[in-house]
Amino acid sequence: MTLTALEADHFFGYGSLVNRATHAYAGGLAAHLTGWERVWVHTPARDLAFLSVRPASGVVIQGLVAQVPGRDWAALDAREFAYGRHPVTVDTESGPLSAQVYAVPGSESAEPSDRHPILLSYLDAVVQGFARESGPAGVAGFFSTTAGWKSPIMDDRRDPRYPRAQSLDKVTRAMVDDHLAAIDARILR
Repeated sequence: MTLTALEADHFFGYGSLVNRATHAYAGGLAAHLTGWERVWVHTPARDLAFLSVRPASGVVIQGLVAQVPGRDWAALDAREFAYGRHPVTVDTESGPLSAQVYAVPGSESAEPSDRHPILLSYLDAVVQGFARESGPAGVAGFFSTTAGWKSPIMDDRRDPRYPRAQSLDKVTRAMVDDHLAAIDARILR
């Protein structure tokens, strides 16, 4: 029997869920999602900006697909509390796979602001995941398929506010900083 997307027991991670160090879901596979782009958003449900996805014709985003054991979504839904789950089909090396993707409804999202910035510690964890999964090309792909880079970014590296913050090696930190410089990111200190 083939599972439909609504019955899927896999999630597609496109941000911090790409970084295996931020979760305990085993057996992740590299995957691509077509017709969606990442975007920085703010929602009243959270104080800070974070990543979401929205439909975007012709865009393909890289990520990680992993199984939710026993379809027990409670813990992951709690982590991703400001999002709704949406059925999608992702492409893996083994072929298409039904999955769920977390996205904030457009009607509930706004652009990040100085009061609701992106945390650099969050961005660092995301980029570390892409660097580990697919190297510099994966990091470049993350930056090029993400909208909203004019949003302010709070430099909280010395005292990370992101609960799953990761320590970066010099190479990964340089990738983050170089990409932010290339897009002329506005860093709040």
